[in-house]
Parts: sequence; structure tokens; C-alpha cells
Amino acid sequence: MTKRVVFITGASSGFGFATSLRLAQEGYRVAASMRDLRNGAPLLDAAERQGVAGRIECVRLDVTDPESVHQAVGGVVEKYGTIDVLINNAGYAQGGFVEELDLEAWKRQFETNFFGMVTVTRSVLPVMRTNRRGIIVNISSISGRVGFPGMGPYVASKFAVEGFSESLRLEMLPYGVYTVLIEPGAYKTNIWSKGLNAFEVKRDSPYYEQALSMIRSVETVAEHAGDPAEVAETIARAIQARRPKLRYPVGGGVKAGLLAKALLPWKWLELVMEKRLRGQMDINEPLK
Repeated sequence: MTKRVVFITGASSGFGFATSLRLAQEGYRVAASMRDLRNGAPLLDAAERQGVAGRIECVRLDVTDPESVHQAVGGVVEKYGTIDVLINNAGYAQGGFVEELDLEAWKRQFETNFFGMVTVTRSVLPVMRTNRRGIIVNISSISGRVGFPGMGPYVASKFAVEGFSESLRLEMLPYGVYTVLIEPGAYKTNIWSKGLNAFEVKRDSPYYEQALSMIRSVETVAEHAGDPAEVAETIARAIQARRPKLRYPVGGGVKAGLLAKALLPWKWLELVMEKRLRGQMDINEPLK
């Protein structure tokens, strides 16, 4: 166990931060990658306090830069001889309405959430295929299974992650490599706050009232969000399974929501969503 090597993207905060610590506690050697190594100080401090500092190494990586990916993955393989587990966690949530978001915002969302994941995965696959073992964990979302208004780019990128992962799992099973999807609901990470901070809508926009309602809905959910440690525990359980499942939904109401989408007519789900948003709308309160 002490020799198994994990490569995690987006490890400076949120799920990546919690998972780095959790797996180090389990004896894995963790290459915790991030765009700016200065952001790794809190992770290394936490690792020191938990007595696992020697098992975590911060690695510079920008998933949108192929050369950065090549150097980061190559450096880890050169140092440790292998990568046994890849956890594709890097990502952010772009807020905005389809009509009003420019195409560049969509491209940036996919460059990080989807194409960045593909680039890192392709760099690691030759090692796993040659070793005829490995686990690739892609952090998806409930938004990869259920759409939400005002979050079109993020939802679309996570739906793409889901389809990619299904195909990749079938391609790599003959080589003993398993692909796993982690599908979290709402957790206390900064992904939503960053998305909402970047959410721009003018008061004279035809979508103003809908945007205000959607933002209030997300803020309400965030107040009751769970601890990212729960997702880290799910990841640890998945990679230690003899034959990992494809999907691991996790979080309050996630399984119930997926079951409802599978069994109920879509028009019923639309009515529930519309009612929920209307009930939280306050058109006299300005956007933050």
C-alpha cells in the first residue's frame, strides 16, 4: 500500500485537498497538483499536523497547458516509477444564461473541466495500460446527470465527463484499468462561490428575475452543504474496491434526485423546479 502512487489535479482546495489528506492517511504516496505551488502551503501544513507530510508532494500543473501536463505526469512517473490512481478533480463552475454568455466563456469552461481532464488522462494511460492495472477517478457532479438553469456551461461540461468516462471504462477494462465517476451533490467547496462571483447579469436583462432566483437557490443549498471529507471517503472506498463501480453518487438527496429523474415524467420535474425557483424569488433584492 505504501508504494501505491496517486496523482490528483486541483488539490489546493475542496475535494482535491480533502482527498489528498485522506489517501495519505491510507498510506498512498500523493502527487497533489495545482496551478500555483504557493497555494499548496495549507495542504502541506495540514499534512504536517496529521503526520503524513512525507506522503504528499505538491506538483505544479495547469490542465489547460499540454506541456505542463507532460512535465508534471512525466516527473511523477520518473520519480516513483508509476501512477496507480489518477483523480481528475480540477474544475470550476461558470454561471450565466445561454443567450448572454459569450462563446469564450463556454470554451474556457470546457478547456478546464473537459479537455484538461482528457489531456491528463491521455498522459497517464500508457503507464496504466503497460502495467495492466490502474484506476481513473473523474469528479463529475449531480449536474452531470441533471440540468440546472443558469449553469449551462458547467452542466454541459459535466455531462461530457459522464459520456467520456463511460467510453473510457469500456476501452480500458481489457487492460485491468477501471474508470470511476464520483457524482457529488452540494458540498462546502469554493466552486459555486467562484461561479456565482463570475455570474454577470444586468438589471435590464430579460433573465434578471430568473437569475436572482437561481442565485438565491444556490446560496440556500450552499448553506446546508456537506463536508468535502465525505467525498474523499467515497473516493478512498472506490479505489480500494476489488472491482470499482462506474458511478458513485454522494451527498444529501443525490440518490433520490437521480431516482426521481429515472422514474418520473420530465414534465413533473420541470414543474418542481419552476415552483422551487418561483418560491425563492425576490425581485426587489439586488444581485451581489
